[in-house]
Amino acid sequence: MDELTLHLPAGLRQELDDLADATGRLPEDIALDAVLHRIAQEASPVRVRAEMLAVAHADLLRRLGE
Repeated sequence: MDELTLHLPAGLRQELDDLADATGRLPEDIALDAVLHRIAQEASPVRVRAEMLAVAHADLLRRLGE
């Protein structure tokens, strides 16, 4: 797995550590869940917009692919 260093303000880091302690999880696992949630949340509207653009410009895309 690739590594990513995340610099958190001290207060936020303490909240993350407290949440991890309270839930019996690692801070890294909670951070990963947050990133996965955000990506899923953002990806859906982007995917819908990309599909709309592809349909709207299908003829042009087809001609470019020839």
